[in-house]
Amino acid sequence: MSKQIQNLHLTRVDASRNMARFYELCLQPTLFGEVSLLRSWGRIGTIGRCKVETFAVDDQAEAALARLERAKRRSGYR
Repeated sequence: MSKQIQNLHLTRVDASRNMARFYELCLQPTLFGEVSLLRSWGRIGTIGRCKVETFAVDDQAEAALARLERAKRRSGYR
C-alpha cells in the first residue's frame, strides 16, 4: 500500500424508491504497522454505521477494498 490514506466514496440514489445511500471505504495505517479497512454506510444525511477490519499485510487490505468496491458497484453504487 502506498503510504497515503486511500478513500472511496460511493452513492446510490433512486428517487422512485426513496433511496439515497452512501458507502465509504478507507484504508489507514495503524500504530502497530498493520492496515485497517474502515467501512461506513447508511442513508445520505445521517452518520450511518461503521465497521473496522484490521489486516497484517497491506495486500490483504487492498484486496478486501477492491472486493467490496466491485460488489457495491455491481449493486448500483456509483
